[in-house]
Order: sequence, then structure tokens, then C-alpha cells
Amino acid sequence: MASSVPGPVVLPESRYDLSTYTGRVKHCAEISDPTLLLSSKTDIQKSRQLIWDYKNGVIPRMTSELWRAKKILDSSVHPDTGETVFFPFRMSCCVLSNLVVTAGMLTPGLGSVGTVFWQIANQSLNVAINTANGNKSHPLTTKQLVSSYFLAVGSSCGVALGLNSVIPKLKNVDVHTRLILGRLVPFAAVVAAGIVNVFLMRGEEIRQGISVFDNDGNDIGSSKKAAFQAVGETAASRVINATPIMVIPPLILLRLQKGLLRGRGLGIQTVTNIGLIAVTSFAVLPFALAIFPQRRIVNPDRLEDKFHNLKDKNGKVISAVQFNRGL
Repeated sequence: MASSVPGPVVLPESRYDLSTYTGRVKHCAEISDPTLLLSSKTDIQKSRQLIWDYKNGVIPRMTSELWRAKKILDSSVHPDTGETVFFPFRMSCCVLSNLVVTAGMLTPGLGSVGTVFWQIANQSLNVAINTANGNKSHPLTTKQLVSSYFLAVGSSCGVALGLNSVIPKLKNVDVHTRLILGRLVPFAAVVAAGIVNVFLMRGEEIRQGISVFDNDGNDIGSSKKAAFQAVGETAASRVINATPIMVIPPLILLRLQKGLLRGRGLGIQTVTNIGLIAVTSFAVLPFALAIFPQRRIVNPDRLEDKFHNLKDKNGKVISAVQFNRGL
């Protein structure tokens, strides 16, 4: 993100009001814009220089070129480290990276082998995105990363296989309802594993705390309470993000298979499935991402005692601090 570029001048967080949900939706629509994937290394470097010039007083005011530069950095650069996020794990690639995996998980009649394969693929992608975009105050060791990955895979496969075996045996449920429940099994597996994944992958942050900053961007210490809020909100956002994408397309596809797609070949049904997922993802992603702000601003009194009654360089009591929630 552009916030990682050093300089004494405070950079506006967005051209939109991020204290409102509508403003965050517009902002998230910008940083998840897939056309930003066309930004080259030169574009990113040029954007860094433009933002540096503004934050160091060389450029006196925000211009359309500066807003464009900020948009490129916000979608491509990690807010803590300033490093460019690997191409497939950037916010601007979110829908495209998840499209094939989601389509695989939502394919009807996968069987046990197919279910396990796509759940493993999904959790592998989740781990990669978590690692690339998570708060970097306390990076995971290789051992922690591997153990978290296998526990997340185990939970997703366990939920999916368990529900797939239980649903057909439900006696007091009609055939149509069982069919609907069967199509929603991937959603249940993704939600369960997503929550497990976030808390395992970012458990070190909860144990040790994450960096908290004042309004000037100075690191004023680590907070476990801030970490718990950041990880908890991220877990909740995973559920919110997954709900429309994992629920709406399979239910629409089920209805189409009884009507327009009845008797059609597997190829047409697969293309329709991917199309439904893509349209739903692009339509709802900004609304889901905007539920919780990326940069959390909180009252210091809600954190540990050491953050209470802190004073800034002018001797005034700090009334608000911030931290990176992570993704």
C-alpha cells in the first residue's frame, strides 16, 4: 500500500470517506480492479516515486496522477513491508486467483477424491494469500506455517467429507432439500477451514501482539488486544466473503439444471458454473471487503494500559491509534 512509503506529510487514505461503508465499497472496488494487474514494475516504481514526492513535500497537493499512483500501490504493495506482493496474491487478482478453485469446489457430484483435491487446492491458495498479505509484525516460522496448513486442510476435508456422508442419510428431509444441502457442503467446509486457517496462520500475532501506530505513523508498541481484534475481524470477513460466492452460484446452477440446462452437456454446465461464480465474485467482492476497514483506528483506552494517556510530540494526549488489520 502507499502508506508504506516514508515521508513526514500524511497521505490521504482514499479519495473516498473510509469512515462510511459506501466510501469503503468504492475504495475496495478500486484496489480490487483487475485492470491493475497490467501495472508493470516500472509503473509500480514510478508510483512509489510520485507518492514519495508528495509525502516529502516535493508535490504540494494530490492530483489525478497521484491518486492513480496510490491506487496502484494499494493493490500491489504490502502496507507493512513495502514489498510488492506476488502477482497471483494481490488484491487486484483476488477474483481471478480464486475462480478456478471455487469452480472446482462447486462442481456437482465430485466424489470423495475430487472433494479432497479441491479443498486442498483452496487451502493452499488461502495459505499463500494469508502469507503474502498478513500483518508482518511477527512472521510465522516454517514449522508453524506447515502445521497451520495441514490443520486447515484437515478441517476443510473433514467437514466436507463428513457432511457428504451425513446428508444422504437424513431421513426426515425430502430429496430436493437434501440436494440443496449437498450443494452447500463446499460453503460449510470453506467457512470452517477459513476460520481455522486465519487463527492458526496468525496465532503468533495474538500471542505476541501487533504493531500499533500513532497518527503520524510512528510505531508506539505491540498490542495483543489489537491483534485479537484484527484476526477476529479477518476471520469474520472470510465468512462474509465466502457466503455469496459459495451460496448464490450453486443454487442458481441447481435451478438452471432443472430448466435451461436440462439435458445439456458437461461443458456447457461447467462454463455456466464458472460464469456464475465470476459474475457473483466481481459484483459482491467490494461490498464484502468493505465490511471492516483495512487500517483500524481505535481509542487507546480499548487497548492495554501502556497505550493509555500517551502524548504526542506536542504534548497532547493521543486520542486515537491505528493498526493494520491484514487480510
